[in-house]
Amino acid sequence: MRTNQLIIALFQRFCWLDEGLQARLHDRGWPDVSRPQSMVMTNIVSGIVRPSDIARNLGVSRQAIHSTIGQLVELGILQLEVDPTDRRHMIASLTDLGARMRRDAQQAMDELAEQLADKLGHDRFAALLETLEADWGENIARKAEPAKARGG
Repeated sequence: MRTNQLIIALFQRFCWLDEGLQARLHDRGWPDVSRPQSMVMTNIVSGIVRPSDIARNLGVSRQAIHSTIGQLVELGILQLEVDPTDRRHMIASLTDLGARMRRDAQQAMDELAEQLADKLGHDRFAALLETLEADWGENIARKAEPAKARGG
């Protein structure tokens, strides 16, 4: 079994998809965005709008997400507002400019999906999506390490 290649193959295919998306958006005149900015926008479009939830979903610090969101706010793509359901939190949303960019991004993703389906064959493409969307079960939680192992 080639399990060692799994993470590399998944990451390479993710990069292929993200680079294709970025190139198509660039060709449509949109400002270039970094991969972290793209991932933040993907989360927001998917309904994950609290910076702390985005950070948890992406496995990065809240500080890193706030920095990335700040960059997108400066570009005029996102806005931050107080969460009306819990005023202790902020929520991020697309501006009108961001919504227009999102429409172009969705069209670009549709084109990439069609390109991939044509390359793989529509049956294999459907099977790929089914596999990726399947419940992979709970991830194994990391056991607590002894203080010595952590350098303490």
